[in-house]
Amino acid sequence: AIKMLCFNAALLGNSCRFIAKPCAINLGIQDSGPHRAQPNAILEKVFTSITKSPDAKRLEGLSKQLDWDVRKIQRWFRHRRNQDKPTTLTKFCESMWRFTFYLSIFFYGIRFLWTAPWFWDTRQCWYNYPFQPLTSRLYYYYILELAFYWSLMFSQFTDIKRKDFLIMFVHHLATIGLITFSYMNNMVRVGTLVLCLHDASDFLLEAAKLANYAKYQRVCDAFFMLFGVVFIVTRLGIYPFWILNTTLFESWELIGPYPSWWLFNGLLVTLQVLHIIWSYLIIRTASKALVRGKVSKDDRSDVESSSEEEDVTSNSTKGVFSTSSNGSNRLNGHVAGGQWTGE
Repeated sequence: AIKMLCFNAALLGNSCRFIAKPCAINLGIQDSGPHRAQPNAILEKVFTSITKSPDAKRLEGLSKQLDWDVRKIQRWFRHRRNQDKPTTLTKFCESMWRFTFYLSIFFYGIRFLWTAPWFWDTRQCWYNYPFQPLTSRLYYYYILELAFYWSLMFSQFTDIKRKDFLIMFVHHLATIGLITFSYMNNMVRVGTLVLCLHDASDFLLEAAKLANYAKYQRVCDAFFMLFGVVFIVTRLGIYPFWILNTTLFESWELIGPYPSWWLFNGLLVTLQVLHIIWSYLIIRTASKALVRGKVSKDDRSDVESSSEEEDVTSNSTKGVFSTSSNGSNRLNGHVAGGQWTGE
């Protein structure tokens, strides 16, 4: 898994450099960051050592010390925060990497599972358990997925901290735990079904992000709506009635309550709870945009104002895909709080 993680990192770097970046430039996406803050040693020291978002009392103190207007200091901190955020080009490259991975691994999984007997009859997941062969194709499928989710876990700590940090941490932890646990206990048959099902909608979301960064709004909205439909059908329909049915009931019937049954199903149910939360947020976001009639009339900004006063004064029209460079509402790459969430 460590070797595959390093391979993923190397592949990410090469794909961004030789494929994604030229594509972005051809689409007119420039490698230009937000407005840089005016150099100021005192404010820089406060920003790096004390706080990135000073309160009213500290703003008043800095205003007297520098003989600056409070609004000017607020604006400086906003610009300084935006300096650390990734550019649209960087976000485009990352989304293209994830899109490529999700699409490739999904079709690999479908091709592999199409000839697997347990894909058509889930009871086959438990026949002769735990004495089921581990083929090389199944092994590499598992290791690739595990390495990819480990990379997402690590990047969560190096990226700008997001509002959904905790729920994303729980999701990655549950996913990595499931992949590792199922592999160690040779539950790889049902594990492949879970992996393939989860990959079915993720590449659509990344495609919507790519269109969003390139400012193809209608394409972006179409991909998002398709993503929402596929996500809800797979996570709220197929997952509980196909996956949870076999892990909760068919496994109990065929091999009994094995020692790890409770932990395994507990992790799967945890994922289902997260599916419900994300589905609600997706439906709420899409319905608000449809009611307002602004799905394809989006006035977006590549850099979202971080300070409260700027959030109020720059409250421009936002549809489903209002880009935020810090991705503050991102939920497993999904939408939340009525905003499109860029990486």
